[in-house]
Amino acid sequence: MKSISTPKAPAAIGPYSQAIDSGTGLVFLSGQLPINPATGAFPEGGIQAQTRQSLQNVKAILEEAGLGLANVVKTTVFLADMGDFAAMNEVYAQFFAQPFPARSAVSVKALPKGALVEIECIAAR
Repeated sequence: MKSISTPKAPAAIGPYSQAIDSGTGLVFLSGQLPINPATGAFPEGGIQAQTRQSLQNVKAILEEAGLGLANVVKTTVFLADMGDFAAMNEVYAQFFAQPFPARSAVSVKALPKGALVEIECIAAR
């Protein structure tokens, strides 16, 4: 296994890697909060701005691994409020093309730092 890390995405805030290349053709990305790596803050603009930032973080980590969004085979979207699903989905659709990755979207009681969204994924080489 090989750890993948880039300063173009927020640093891990605990004992985990931004991503792991499993050596089997799969790369596993940890959940990405909508933290702007340059400022350390969430973007203003609610769920859509936060979704965009989370996906930009995902994209940056994938690029560090030599991959892109087209390599993503599965995502999991964690929402603090399922009422934000439609607005999140509008932004999400701007990042992925057909065939779309498989996806789960779940509502959680709370996310770290009070985030509205967190997105993790699995990519294939």
